[in-house]
Amino acid sequence: MHSFSPRRRNLLAGLLAAGLSLATMSLTAHAAGSDTLNIGYQKYGTLVLLKAQGTLEKKLAPLGVKVRWAEFPGGPQLLEGLNVGSVDLGVTGETPPIFAQAAGADLVYVGYEPPAPTGEAILVNKDSAIKSVKDLKGKRVALNKGSNVHYLLVRALEKAGLKYEDITPVFLPPADGRAAFQQGSVDAWVIWDPFLAAAEKQLAARVLSDGKGLVNNTQFYLARRSYVNTNPKVLRIVLDELARVDSWGKTHIPEVTEQLASQIGLDKEVTGKAAARLGYGVKALDSKTIAEQQRIADTFTNLKLIPKTLNVKEVVWQAH
Repeated sequence: MHSFSPRRRNLLAGLLAAGLSLATMSLTAHAAGSDTLNIGYQKYGTLVLLKAQGTLEKKLAPLGVKVRWAEFPGGPQLLEGLNVGSVDLGVTGETPPIFAQAAGADLVYVGYEPPAPTGEAILVNKDSAIKSVKDLKGKRVALNKGSNVHYLLVRALEKAGLKYEDITPVFLPPADGRAAFQQGSVDAWVIWDPFLAAAEKQLAARVLSDGKGLVNNTQFYLARRSYVNTNPKVLRIVLDELARVDSWGKTHIPEVTEQLASQIGLDKEVTGKAAARLGYGVKALDSKTIAEQQRIADTFTNLKLIPKTLNVKEVVWQAH
């Protein structure tokens, strides 16, 4: 068990500041016991498909393990759930695990999906005078603090010759970010699918820059180290089921669209756009992927957004 300094506690509290509290999500710290696998998911991706298909429950039943699903508004909130023990396994973008590792969370990377750089973007309203990322200087930009889009914003500003300090970040979870964007109280919004697809379709929002050429937008599966160490067989079954769903999904986009739409409450036009941009094909982390995560960690250390230098390799699960 890690001991947390006040500074680290404050950092984790900051990751939750823009989102829902764990209390409002009715989560209790591992109340279901060790015979339950608690999975944290977001409104998107392969875990949503796995939940819809119900096959994981059948695979784990012979082991006496039940599955409990909990939805989160973003990666930082999900990883706080993992840190306090109410989530055993979940999926996030690149940046949340960097912040969580910096705060001393008991996590390990257990797999990743292929890059999906067009699945996140910086948006402006259709009639905005902002024509390029360079025009964001002095502007208010909404984003979920510590999420994958945080790194996209940093990289896009860097490419445009701007510094992070040149904009005013407004930290909001997706629902509040959309409201602020729609009302015009922020100048731009950095967001991921399916919220990105919904804004494009429903608000005619304009993409100022997506992740292509800037970031990978890789989705990572993360687990509590203590859970993985005591339940490696359960983890392998989960990864096998995710691989099966991925293999099916990349050649069945219409069916993926149907299942996502029914699970996340968005119309098929929106979910179809998002489904086509997903990365399909869960794998164990390789040296290239670890090196990219290390670059992200070093970027946030240099910006003084995390308090210390990290070694990402230390929190990558090694299957035995």
